[in-house]
Amino acid sequence: MEAINVSANKAVEDSEATSPSSVKNPVKSRPISVLSPPDPVPVPGGGVSTNMKKLQREEIIRNFNKDKAAPVITSTPSKVCGKCSKVLSSTQPAVKAMDKVFHSSCFCCMSCCRPLQGMQFYNREGSPQCELCYRKSLAACSRCGERITDRVLKAMGKCFHVHCFCCSTCSCTLEGLPFIAGEDNKPYCVQDYHRRFSPLCEICKDPIVPAPGSEEIVKVVALDKNFHIKCYRCEDCVRPLSSEVDKCPGYPLDGRILCIKCYSKRTKP
Repeated sequence: MEAINVSANKAVEDSEATSPSSVKNPVKSRPISVLSPPDPVPVPGGGVSTNMKKLQREEIIRNFNKDKAAPVITSTPSKVCGKCSKVLSSTQPAVKAMDKVFHSSCFCCMSCCRPLQGMQFYNREGSPQCELCYRKSLAACSRCGERITDRVLKAMGKCFHVHCFCCSTCSCTLEGLPFIAGEDNKPYCVQDYHRRFSPLCEICKDPIVPAPGSEEIVKVVALDKNFHIKCYRCEDCVRPLSSEVDKCPGYPLDGRILCIKCYSKRTKP
């Protein structure tokens, strides 16, 4: 039986290979996306020549590269200065701050234009400000006179440190609490304001203050004197008096407030 030479791009289908008469005709098979190279030239002893292998390899590489898309060349986007909006060159010195990039000459104080590269600064609504200008722009506390660098408490049309806004009498903190501005335009807690500025009762000498839960002072005024409701009594018999005329009014006599009975006794001839 003679040997059968088969080219590199041909395939032979064998059955059970019992005799030479059972060998079927060769069936050619070619890849769809790759061009088929020419049939190799047989060499003595069988196989494919070296030159033909090289041609096949070059053809496959050439067809493979033909299917690849051309590379897209992209450039790095240019950076823009956060102040002058001009493009920053890669050779220029730059400063990165506040999530922006600046020319070193553009990174300066928004108020005095002092260069800030390598220095402490404050972010004022997106613009840098040096420490000196920042402190000058801060509100001064109405009580201590110092600049307020943390929280500002505003009351009575003034600015205060939180710890400086306190009662002018007992020094308790007034943050979040009701207070009253006194006649001297200073803040007071409610209790101390009434102790200092509320009228005193002519009988008990205590200040007349609002009832719990109320902001209104209820008092009786007679002979330019102030009385608690409960203290408004006849100064002779201590009978309770009323500010209403039809009940039990008081009658003034020689600087004293009397009930009708005691008044009649004193004025009886």
